[in-house]
Amino acid sequence: MPDKQTLERAQEDAREGKAPSTQAGEFVKEEMDHIREGKHGAASTKQAIAIGLSKARRAGVKLPPPKSGTTSAATRRKAASDTRKGKSPAKKTSAKRSRATTNALKREPRSAASRSALSKQAKTSARQRGSAARKQAAKKAARTRQRSSR
Repeated sequence: MPDKQTLERAQEDAREGKAPSTQAGEFVKEEMDHIREGKHGAASTKQAIAIGLSKARRAGVKLPPPKSGTTSAATRRKAASDTRKGKSPAKKTSAKRSRATTNALKREPRSAASRSALSKQAKTSARQRGSAARKQAAKKAARTRQRSSR
């Protein structure tokens, strides 16, 4: 279950009309904080991000499942399942399952949320997107900076 502040920040983003990926970013950030605090670990940065996105979908963020060709069918099924769960009223996870998940994550290393690991992950995903997409993102960032500095 996400923290109350995370839910509030995501809802504020939604009210401001920000993109679903921005709203979901709050949940990913929370996950990284949990790993840094030592609450649990993650096998990789990718897994940590996936946990955050899953929480976001279950919290009702309208984040579409990934496109086919980019991820496995199992990942898309999980994303679709999370979206359905987000639309229906929340049912409490059984204590046994919850404990098993937490214990499994506690055995994982904490390095997935390190600065270098996040940097490496960002660079890898940017490289996959291609130069045109990177250029577009840079332009948008520049526009956003201009707007916020006024």
